[in-house]
Amino acid sequence: MELKNLLKGIENIKVTGDLSTNITGIESNSKNIQKGNLFVAIKGYNQDGHKYITNAVEAGATAVLIENDCDIEILKQIKDKATIVMVENTRRALAVVSSNYYGNPSSKFKLIGITGTKGKTTTTFMLKQILEQAGKKVGLIGTIAQYINGKKIKESDRTTPESLELQKIFAQMAEEKVEYVIMEVSSQSLKLHRVDQSEFDLVLFTNLSEDHISAQEHADMKEYFEAKLKLFEMCPNGIVNTDDVYGNKIPTLFKDSNITTYGIDNPADMVAKDITITSSYVDFKVKLYDTNERIKVCIPGRFSVYNAMAAITIALKLNIPTEIIKQALVEVRVPGRSEIVDNKKELTIIIDYAHSPESLENILRATKGYARGNVISLFGCGGDRDKRKRPIMGEISGKIADYTIITTDNPRTEEPEQIVKEIEEGIKKTKGKYKVIVDRTKAIETAIKMANKNDVIILAGKGHEPYQEINGVKYPFDERIIVREIIDKLIKKEKNN
Repeated sequence: MELKNLLKGIENIKVTGDLSTNITGIESNSKNIQKGNLFVAIKGYNQDGHKYITNAVEAGATAVLIENDCDIEILKQIKDKATIVMVENTRRALAVVSSNYYGNPSSKFKLIGITGTKGKTTTTFMLKQILEQAGKKVGLIGTIAQYINGKKIKESDRTTPESLELQKIFAQMAEEKVEYVIMEVSSQSLKLHRVDQSEFDLVLFTNLSEDHISAQEHADMKEYFEAKLKLFEMCPNGIVNTDDVYGNKIPTLFKDSNITTYGIDNPADMVAKDITITSSYVDFKVKLYDTNERIKVCIPGRFSVYNAMAAITIALKLNIPTEIIKQALVEVRVPGRSEIVDNKKELTIIIDYAHSPESLENILRATKGYARGNVISLFGCGGDRDKRKRPIMGEISGKIADYTIITTDNPRTEEPEQIVKEIEEGIKKTKGKYKVIVDRTKAIETAIKMANKNDVIILAGKGHEPYQEINGVKYPFDERIIVREIIDKLIKKEKNN
């Protein structure tokens, strides 16, 4: 494709060189450049792609897309070797050229964007199950993985891919005749223009709570909320949770949009009533089309009602029949979300992705409501993320759980011992019993050893993640495997004694 065609839609560009040059591909990583590629220099938190412009040109890039403040000395080195395109913001430009290169693929199916602090993943899986049960061809892009027509095509590195990868995935989905694409849309993806040029048909806001507040994410809750609102600026057809204090503001902020509300406690277009919560499911009553129906979801907890209501509201917008909605929600299972680990000791061990104060409180209170014995809470906090939530989560677990084991999550570049100390500051404010075991495998073994069949162990924080990230390296760490290995070892030891 000619460079000038890739640049359509980008304003205020400055060009040095030939705009008719043929572009064979787009890359934002200089290490992946092949002959004839366009290199797009991105300013990241840890690396600035502008430092690698000469490397990209030497590797075969015939054009570079850079920001206006690029070092003039670098430009002198490449001006006779490649076409130089200067723009105000290369992240925005990357989304445009990527969409142009792949033929604006998101216009070829219905795109549903789901944003919020909690519930995105579960809601996307619920909706995927409903649509597939209705015989639709479905794509899913989210925190766990990417799916096309029921097949997992890739484990996810992040909730929402960079714009270049995203448009490539969209193109693959369009090629495979997908009718609906359901996508988790993170606040970071909105802030960093990853979903620019995506043509959303319907968007959903689940809730907003304290999370993702750090130097590399959002400065405060105001900025966090404003990032989420960008999704509603991109699409006039929205759905919001009216029980959430932030969600309640959205209809007022977007008066000209077509917004449908759902909830439990506050007035809404869709209201869940007569709710029952047990150890293995929730059920509730809601009006589907013209009839009140009883809905059952085999994921316990009040939060499951909200997630199901979100999926139901979208499904009704898409005219999915009542019986299909009901059957799909009974059958849906989500990896790492209130996921029960089958084991030979027949202990109740639940893996959940809860990694914020509110999500930890939700899973613990839900479990406390049905547990016949003790609730054993095991969790840590991620490194290089919001430090303020660490003592808060410690205090929450200390107040609700019968016993807490504080351990490591993904320490990243921080010292695990320091993270644990900060969590411990919060639990010390309570009368809760607890133990600190930094090694997560040993912590899980301790929880298993102390539990009996009436107790419930909550392994919080890791969820679907099959790794533990330490100093930039992701080591294999699948809690399902670890639980079973520990139990096999304990059973073998018991037999030998």
